[in-house]
Amino acid sequence: MRKLAVFNHVTLDGYFVGANGDMTWAHRQDPEWNEFAAQNAGGSGALVFGRITYDMMAGWWPSPAAMQAFPEVADGMNRMPKYVFSKTLSSVSWSNTTLLKGNLPAEVKKLKQQTGPDLVILGSGSIVAQLAPLGLIDEYQIVVNPLALGNGRTLFEGVKERVNLKLSRSRTFGNGNVFVCYEPAA
Repeated sequence: MRKLAVFNHVTLDGYFVGANGDMTWAHRQDPEWNEFAAQNAGGSGALVFGRITYDMMAGWWPSPAAMQAFPEVADGMNRMPKYVFSKTLSSVSWSNTTLLKGNLPAEVKKLKQQTGPDLVILGSGSIVAQLAPLGLIDEYQIVVNPLALGNGRTLFEGVKERVNLKLSRSRTFGNGNVFVCYEPAA
């Protein structure tokens, strides 16, 4: 059975995007961080997006600018299988992307039962908020960035019930980022 993880950046005050959808704050570069990001993006997983995140990612990673700025990450992002959940898109153009329009929890359960690489949600806070209370997320990989935005959207916006988690690993980077990984608590 495939596992489903979340990989997202958050600020110290808990936001994963700024009030206007800005995420430029999440790109604190240094060689150690760049190597970690390239290893994660170059993996053998499959990516899961909502429409907003898909539009943002599909607009950047296939571009010549992305290939020049982050060649290893861009190669991985473009090569990996991708699933986008959307009620409004009628088609997708990014390579290796499948559009899913059905019931989100039911479709995720089907994806998890198929053979293939593990799944990773990037961005897509509304998907995280819908799946977390149902116990469909197996791992939460969060990068805490050393800044406060003051407003924006939280990763778990809309969650009505407590989701108990336990720390499974962590790592600190020279740029001030802290990677924490949580699993559902038993």
